[in-house]
Amino acid sequence: MAQQHYDAIVVGSGISGGWAAKELTEKGLKVLLLERGRNIEHIKDYVNANKAPWEFAHRGERTQQMIKDYPVLKRDYPLNETNLDYWVNEKESPYTEIKRFDWFRGYHMGGRSLMWGRQSYRWSDFDFEANAKDGIAVDWPVRYKEIEPWYDYVEKFAGISGNRDGLPQLPDGQFLPPMEMTIVEKDVAARLKAYYKGQRSMIMGRTANLTAPHEGRTNCQYRNKCWLGCPFGAYFSTQSATLPAAMKTGNLTVRPWSIVTRVLYDKDKKRATGVEVLDAETNKTYEFTSKIVFLNASTLNSTWILMNSATDIWPGGLGSSSNELGHNLMDHHLGVGASGYVEGYEDKYTYGRRANGVYIPRYRNLFGDKRDYLRGFGYQGGGSREGWKRAVPELMLGAAFKEALTEPGSWTMGMGGFGEILPDHSNMVSLDKNTKDKWGLNVLAIDCELKSNELAMRKDMKQDAIEMLEAAGVKNVQGWDGDGTPGRGIHEMGTARMGADPKTSVVNKNNQVWDAPNVFVTDGAFMTSAACVNPSLSYMAFTARAADFAVNELKKQNL
Repeated sequence: MAQQHYDAIVVGSGISGGWAAKELTEKGLKVLLLERGRNIEHIKDYVNANKAPWEFAHRGERTQQMIKDYPVLKRDYPLNETNLDYWVNEKESPYTEIKRFDWFRGYHMGGRSLMWGRQSYRWSDFDFEANAKDGIAVDWPVRYKEIEPWYDYVEKFAGISGNRDGLPQLPDGQFLPPMEMTIVEKDVAARLKAYYKGQRSMIMGRTANLTAPHEGRTNCQYRNKCWLGCPFGAYFSTQSATLPAAMKTGNLTVRPWSIVTRVLYDKDKKRATGVEVLDAETNKTYEFTSKIVFLNASTLNSTWILMNSATDIWPGGLGSSSNELGHNLMDHHLGVGASGYVEGYEDKYTYGRRANGVYIPRYRNLFGDKRDYLRGFGYQGGGSREGWKRAVPELMLGAAFKEALTEPGSWTMGMGGFGEILPDHSNMVSLDKNTKDKWGLNVLAIDCELKSNELAMRKDMKQDAIEMLEAAGVKNVQGWDGDGTPGRGIHEMGTARMGADPKTSVVNKNNQVWDAPNVFVTDGAFMTSAACVNPSLSYMAFTARAADFAVNELKKQNL
């Protein structure tokens, strides 16, 4: 066996794990990066990235066998032929749903950094202060000013395109030039601004897609095939950005097929000593030791590891002394919004296939607005012309039908809401001791649901969308309130929350587990509340900040 001891071990290679590996190696530490799934090499292993739709056996759609094999993934859009091998084999890695929770996972090098939606927004103090002001859960032990320089830092490296919009609830960042709105989006945005007298804004989405060459990566080619892996490195992923930087240092060792089953803990020193690994291919068990451990296995898997660790001292696992480990599971609730048709603009079309949309930042319960629920929501959406898949009711057969489909259809405009879910102790995960995965490991049981606050919010999310589109002149506006099942947002957060008191939280303000200060949790598990914006940029910022802190503490011999 190769080297067994490292300065640091990083568990998980997704967005936050990639950042941890980059930061720790660049600061001189010898790092072992453990990934439970297979390796995926940048460019070489993006086997479908350059395929045309007709090159897929089923034109990229799902088959009956896929529907049978993926009972969870089939619930939403991720189940399709084009990147099926990026998603977890559900038969090998099941989980128990006490209440329905759509858990969409990616167990491979890069994790969901290969499939994420790339929307990248900063939090503001409206978010960091919300729990304290509302008397919900516990207060965040940090404020925007402490995280602001780390947002700056990660944005400059990751490459975030966007516009400086000057909105207090959505702080501006270090942006590459924004992508351009379509002509319809520009007009709708102008009408909304006028109608609501500047109280609501439609802005260009801020996205981790490059609009100019950056850090040796090529700018976006407007192919909108991001989730197949980008051969140009035009969107931020572990493979395109953080992993090459970490490898460049010569300080990184990568080990795929490595399921971390527990953190090794020395009860006398009250420190972790490393991790135990089950080789997913050979079923052999190994131990790797280190001075520090970063848990970045994704929200629920990091918590699963903690629950399996130091159980001889804490039956609930490492970090459970507060009775909060596994609790306060959050996501964003969606599946609600509106859309309609826009008259005119028949002589206008769009450039390429823009892998981004527009964004309407939160406006509810801000600036004097007061609703009968807490927090708020934003919308993501866009305006575009219908393509060849549209139905032409008057022409369903023949040459005229084919001819009609060679021309773009009507302009449409739609928006879907992303609402905040409040932290609630009863929304939780636990170990199911009666169900095991392919490797004989206990699986997670998930008990989570939307509460009354979210259900009340959804009424506004639908009605406001209808109102805004109609105010902007959109025709035949139809609202919808579909499936808001937790998990659908693919933004799992919480279960190892950050706080100022070890009696009520799992990690401290520096992402250290209270019970083992050389263990850091910097994926979504540490989130104390959820806000309503996409969370990945915050994971990046907190991870870089925690890595900097960890190295400084190592130098002081405090860990």
